[in-house]
Amino acid sequence: MEIRHLITFQTIVEKGSYTGAASKLGYTQSTITTHIQALEQEIGGELFTYEKRSLRLTVLGKELIPLAEDLLSTHEQIKNMQNVHEVKGVLKVAAPESLTISRLGPIIKEFSQKYPHVKIILSNGTCGQNQVDLLSGRVDIALMVYPEIHIEKCVHYTLAEEKIVLIGSMDGPDHFDGYKQENSNHFFITNEEGCSYRSMFERYLVKHDIRGFQTMELWSIEAIKQTVMSGLGFSVLPYITVKKEVEAGKLKILQHVEALDPIYSHLLLKKKKWQLPAAEAFAKLILHSIREEKE
Repeated sequence: MEIRHLITFQTIVEKGSYTGAASKLGYTQSTITTHIQALEQEIGGELFTYEKRSLRLTVLGKELIPLAEDLLSTHEQIKNMQNVHEVKGVLKVAAPESLTISRLGPIIKEFSQKYPHVKIILSNGTCGQNQVDLLSGRVDIALMVYPEIHIEKCVHYTLAEEKIVLIGSMDGPDHFDGYKQENSNHFFITNEEGCSYRSMFERYLVKHDIRGFQTMELWSIEAIKQTVMSGLGFSVLPYITVKKEVEAGKLKILQHVEALDPIYSHLLLKKKKWQLPAAEAFAKLILHSIREEKE
């Protein structure tokens, strides 16, 4: 079994196609096919199949993902035995938009100044997707805004409780009850499905039989804030993402009697014998930044 075959397999999983993997690795598509055929012959079964022209992992392929990730991690450790503590290479970080725009900027800047030989690749996704990407080996660090969690396969740090607020325009109602009136034509302006604080709030509405809101789903927190400012409705966001606008008098926090479930920011690394030095350094910097903020 050749390491390059496992790298090819992992890249197909990451890119979702043979073509994408060939482009990233600089191979022809026939070479990619040859690698997978050789791997399938050694393992004794198919790793991929096609369903309605879309590439899908077989059960065997899904089982191979964590094993391949561990093997490639060990291979990387062996290659770097002489400079195992040197912080360099590529660091892949997955974070929700809320943490990216509110906390990560200064941390990434400081990290890049301290470790100039590390290339950071930052991806934004829902918290659930970030966790999946971490466990599958597509990223080295995952950040989440989520209720309390316990994940056995991860090294987990709870960073801080993130205050979730209801916000409205400056000329709108001061209290959330003003938006709950039956004749209200205000929208619940929110981001994509799968967002933890959106899901938490929607569960609350269903549990307490609060109905009548139309949902307007937008692509970014900045778009949500601008739309709320225009007076179209209200939103539910972490306070850290609206702090500047609230202090500048562009948005206001709505009073409410709703008891919302607590939400926390989390840092996750996959449990393994050898941790990427850049990942360890980045995690330490985040933890230090959070400690300073609390102090």
